[in-house]
Order: sequence, then structure tokens, then C-alpha cells
Amino acid sequence: MAHLARFARHDDPTPCLGVVRVDHVSELAGHPTLASLLHESLTDIRTLVEEADGGLPLSDVVLLPPVDGRMEVWAAGITYERSRAARAEESSQATVYDRVYDAERPELFFKATPWRVVTDGEPIGTRTDSTLDVAEPELAVVLNAAGEIVGYTVCNDVGSRDIEGENPLYLSQAKLFEGSCALAAGIRPAWLVPDPHRLAVRVCQTRGSRVVWAQEATTASLRRRIPDLVSWLFREQRFPDGAVLSTGTGLVPAMDVGLAPGDLVAIEIAGVGALVNRVGGRGVSPSRR
Repeated sequence: MAHLARFARHDDPTPCLGVVRVDHVSELAGHPTLASLLHESLTDIRTLVEEADGGLPLSDVVLLPPVDGRMEVWAAGITYERSRAARAEESSQATVYDRVYDAERPELFFKATPWRVVTDGEPIGTRTDSTLDVAEPELAVVLNAAGEIVGYTVCNDVGSRDIEGENPLYLSQAKLFEGSCALAAGIRPAWLVPDPHRLAVRVCQTRGSRVVWAQEATTASLRRRIPDLVSWLFREQRFPDGAVLSTGTGLVPAMDVGLAPGDLVAIEIAGVGALVNRVGGRGVSPSRR
């Protein structure tokens, strides 16, 4: 199962870009960064990935977040019936979410810059001024500068339900804070995902030995098609180093289930990958790369 991934050797902290296959990673010649690779066409990227060979044992490297350069992470909201219902449940402005769900124009919001993103094994955070922060398991698409879908990865779009529920205009504060964006290190190439609209998504949140939330959904319930979301993101703006767009969640816990320091959140998307993070507490800061 091949994935594109950023990595660094244990004896050299310089980030590299490569292809992970089973227990080895093969460096991509001529492209030291993901941002530089995303200047290429999807056809050329596929050729580079398929021709990569040799490499280092995975045990000799550490995998890094799948964003660098001038890449940006964006997210879509209210793209599943479950998320529409959840927002209506928590909000005093329920009809706003009904209108967004049915509208032609999707809800898109800025989520993170590369240095704010955490990856597998790194802590996610919660807000110090929130009483209900939750994990949001999502399929994310990785896009080149031309808006072509290069691959898919797993996103945890951590958010504060009580802050957004108080007023929809607080969306940025509910969605952008330290440790609020986690992406799996591996990018599954688009040509290896036959149908991104038919993927099983699973989440399991544990507290010690106790499961506090476990649920499964499918991207078949995604109301908006992924190419349509991408076209709206690229409307009226450029992403010269590419972008990541998280496509929304169909998995939302009950109002009495939130994140607590020490919780372990495991997300798996069949055919794409997995993402596991522990909650590091309020105001957690990710490592900088």
C-alpha cells in the first residue's frame, strides 16, 4: 500500500519527500518538498511515484505532517446530514445550518498553515475557554496547484462545539487553535482510490481502558461531490504550492461526549490510512517544522 510522505532521517533533521511502501521509504528525486511536487501535473506526479524505488527502512526515519511550503489547509462544513443535525442541536441559530446544507455554495473555512499541523502520534489540543471540544474524523484531499486531486489522507478537524453553537460567527475561534488540525502522515495517491465516495470511516475515542465514543460512517453519505468542493475552493483564489481540503464529517458524538486530556483518538479510513493522536490538554502547542 503506497503512500506519499514527508520524512526525516534520525541522523539528519532535514525534511525529505518520498514514497512509503510496506516498511521502506524511497526518496523522490528532484523534489525535496511536497510543495515543489505539487507544482507538477497529476500525470507527472504519478510517473514519479511509480518510478521511485530502493530506499530506507521506515525504522530509520520519522514521518512528518503532509504539508509544507506555502500550502494551506481548508475544511468544508455541513456536508453530511449528521453534521447538519449536530450543528442544529448545539446552536441557537439552527436554521443557518439547514440553509447551508441545502445551498449551492458550500461552507468552506481556513483551518491551518503547515507549521500548525500535527500528525500521527503527536498531541491534539483543546481550547482553554471551551467546555465541549470534539474530534471530527474526515477524509481530506491533497490538491496540486492546478486543483487536481493528487491524493487522500485522514484529518481530525478538532473543534469546539459550544463556541460555534453560541454564535456561527465564532466559527474561526471554534476551529482554529493550537493542536486543532491533525493529518495522517501518509497521502494515498488518487489513482489508488477507486471511489472516494464509498469509503468506510471509523473512529474510536478511549479514556484509559474505557471506550467513550466509537462510531462508523461512509463517505457515500457525503452530500456534495468532492470535485465540486474543490472547484469552490479554487474559485477566485490560487494555491501555488497546493492545498489540503478536509471534506467534512459524518461522525459526531453526543453532546455529553467531549475530549479530555489523555484521551486517545484513533481514526481509520478504509483504503486511505489511519491517524492516532492523544489529547495533550488545553492550549497544547504542536512541534514546529
